[in-house]
Amino acid sequence: MTGEVSKRPALTYLYVPADRPDRVRKALASAADVVLIDLEDAVAPAHKAAARRALPELLDRVDRPSQVRVNAADTAWGAADLALVAELPTVVGVRIPKCANPAVVSAQIAGAGDRPAHLLLESALGVERAFELAQLPGVASLGLGEADLRADLGVTDDAGLDWARSRLVNACAAAGLPAPIMSVYTQLRDLAGLADSCRRGRARGFLGRAALHPAQLPVIRDAFIPSAGEISAARQLLAAGNGANALPDGRFVDEAVLRQARRTLALAGAPAAPPDPG
Repeated sequence: MTGEVSKRPALTYLYVPADRPDRVRKALASAADVVLIDLEDAVAPAHKAAARRALPELLDRVDRPSQVRVNAADTAWGAADLALVAELPTVVGVRIPKCANPAVVSAQIAGAGDRPAHLLLESALGVERAFELAQLPGVASLGLGEADLRADLGVTDDAGLDWARSRLVNACAAAGLPAPIMSVYTQLRDLAGLADSCRRGRARGFLGRAALHPAQLPVIRDAFIPSAGEISAARQLLAAGNGANALPDGRFVDEAVLRQARRTLALAGAPAAPPDPG
């Protein structure tokens, strides 16, 4: 069961409640790069056991990137969620919320079996320990749970999270992890606002975003894929060659600039030079 997944780095992540098998099947067949199957916030306590029981059949033959978000370690469901994930195909990663204590998180990673672990930092303490958590064996990515973090910090303005976001980007880079993805944009009908928010996140070092609705996926993808102008500019820089050079238009080029150009082309899935017209 495979959706139309881009060959570029993963940019779109679609959340779907685990207690809705019909929606899980649609999500797995969608254009999302990664499907996030949620046992936590999207599932009411009375439905969690049934949702857990349904997942093995839904994911038995899954062959596309996906993750299961489990319940936190200090809940009544966390241990059972991890035991379930440990029996799923290894292409299914585990998404662990409320991460702050490295010892607890290490135990959760072990409990989920041999698979990538994606950690969500949702408290002031979690953000303070971002680099330490990023270095734990088995960790594949970090992300922010911004709703809980806002509540923990008492932040009412979106800009109040900018420091925490930059801290996360820096921790991932320092630990050699991929750039983090952005948290969900909850105004589902405001696609223009989503696009603007994604562009700002991209400028700050994020790569991709989680979505709550399939209609958000193309907006997210378009916001993170480099434009034709950015691709052309990156090729011009790489054509200047290695070492420190000054281009005819006055721009200075060194290895750091070239590294950014290579990153732009990799994100676009574009070759370093335009196709030869023959």
